[in-house]
Amino acid sequence: MAPSAQDHRRSHSLLLLQKLLNLRDSSSPLTLILDSLEQSAGPLIQEFITRAKLGRSTVVYISFATVKKPHNADIFIKARGKPLKSLAAEIASHCPLPQGVINPKELANSQKYLLIIDTLNPLVSSGENTHLLEAFLSGIISPVAPLVAVYHEDVPIIRARSEYAPHPLTQLTHLSTAIFRISSLYEAVEAKRAQSRSLPAPEFGLREGREGVLIGLKKGNPETTAGIVVEMEMRRRSGRSVVEKFVLIPTTTTVRKSGGAAAAVKALNSNIMLLSDHPLFAAPKDTDGGGGHTEGTGEGDMADTTFNLGLTEKQRKDREGIVLPYFDAQTDIGAGEGGRILYEMGREDDWDDEEDEI
Repeated sequence: MAPSAQDHRRSHSLLLLQKLLNLRDSSSPLTLILDSLEQSAGPLIQEFITRAKLGRSTVVYISFATVKKPHNADIFIKARGKPLKSLAAEIASHCPLPQGVINPKELANSQKYLLIIDTLNPLVSSGENTHLLEAFLSGIISPVAPLVAVYHEDVPIIRARSEYAPHPLTQLTHLSTAIFRISSLYEAVEAKRAQSRSLPAPEFGLREGREGVLIGLKKGNPETTAGIVVEMEMRRRSGRSVVEKFVLIPTTTTVRKSGGAAAAVKALNSNIMLLSDHPLFAAPKDTDGGGGHTEGTGEGDMADTTFNLGLTEKQRKDREGIVLPYFDAQTDIGAGEGGRILYEMGREDDWDDEEDEI
């Protein structure tokens, strides 16, 4: 049986996401991750690092807010307070490009790097480095060193002095070739439940408007809401964007120095699914086999409803034996008199002579 259009779309979306996570063929030189207090980008960053280690890439972690070096990072650079030019030079010293003319074969055999910036907010919070942001990002990105950067959407910033300058987030989304928007699976499940009951979606975190508390940070059942919602936006060279939502379930896969790489990659690929395929979001399947309801199949057909539209065998025979009132009036007796209304007076009726003349 040929795969359906839905199966083709599912496979295409999953393969595209895995290509972005594995950083194959320079699929995205600049990947921007947008997170918030409600859901940190940590699980997705860990996914990038794990796949980079499996691909034998060197992970360069550029820290503006992280105090300690992540255990999977190879190089840890403290960037807070450093001028952008000196910071770019320090990053370039750890990611040397191949000398001379770079052809595709040499590029494929050269050492690969993964640059990670834990947060871009300090670069744009003061408004002084906004005009230098594009030059800084383009200066550290290379064919062998793609960049994955995080931006916190709910952190306030100070705009630049010029009122014509674009918002830093607008500038970052314009420069990025892939954007991941992170949200909580628990919040998505609660919003879906409210929508199914025709209720307004609940608000969480700062949107609740409750001073001094973040109620939305609490999680639901870990068995059903273990994971994060990842909205992928891939910008192609043609200008067309591919947008899809996924559920990423964090795994505890360990990267071994020898052996087990294929099993680790398979485990990583299996922890990703489309949001529509998640058990809490999947559409109910039609179990009648023909797409419609068949009478006389008993009470099991409508088990999910509070009432039963089916008929038993006795009810069907009783319905067929009923004689409709004034059935004789439906018989054509000739001379155009078919369809007459036959009325028999009751004891309580008051006959009017004028009505007899009509």
